[in-house]
Amino acid sequence: MGWQDRFSIAGKVALVTGASSGIGAEIVRVFTQAGARVIATGQSVERLAALAAETDCTTIAADIATVAGCESVIADAQALHAQVDIVVNSAGVALVGPVLDFDPADWDRTMAINLRAPFLLAKGLAPAMIKAGGGKIINISSQTGVIALPDHAAYAASKGGLNALTKSLMTELAPHNIQVNAICPTVVMTDMGREIWSPPEKSGPMIAGTPLGRFGEPVEIADMALYLASPASDLVNGALMMIEGGYSSV
Repeated sequence: MGWQDRFSIAGKVALVTGASSGIGAEIVRVFTQAGARVIATGQSVERLAALAAETDCTTIAADIATVAGCESVIADAQALHAQVDIVVNSAGVALVGPVLDFDPADWDRTMAINLRAPFLLAKGLAPAMIKAGGGKIINISSQTGVIALPDHAAYAASKGGLNALTKSLMTELAPHNIQVNAICPTVVMTDMGREIWSPPEKSGPMIAGTPLGRFGEPVEIADMALYLASPASDLVNGALMMIEGGYSSV
């Protein structure tokens, strides 16, 4: 197998959540450019339609903050394709604030989207992967699941849980040739990233503590997802791929 084949996902079926915008939308673009048949799911019908017009992906509009929403995505994806080869859990919400003032409803929503949904989607889609002899599950986590940041208690707990879920799923699914990994980025300049991190008084200390001296771009996360989706990463399993400019190393 040549290097192009080792890094290829041509003909593979990939489900990408959180595809209405940000990292998820960029992963859809990169995966379709790489030849995958992509099912893009998100809440915004309008944004999904625009993405489909741009990339020729298939779309499923759903709210995976609910159990029923996750179940509908699984059922619709399986109606489109007998097997989903690659699952990318990119949907996420960052509701931040001091612990003492934090709304428990925001905690519950954070856990539902960032942690429960990836669990339910893996549970629902892994059986077909097992039957087919392999697959890839890629969880978009965060450096905040590994290192501490103020005002991020719910977000950090959800991403730390997602990292633990990644490793636990790996132990159960590795015997079936299914690789499960997580990507842990720094702040990424999506609309959500800009909303939270644009103030210089907030971004300045974070960038100052990053040896590379900058935040990330969505395509950099999408490129890592492409690697983890391809045969080139078949030995990579249970990994937390830190893409954060060296922040956690100093």
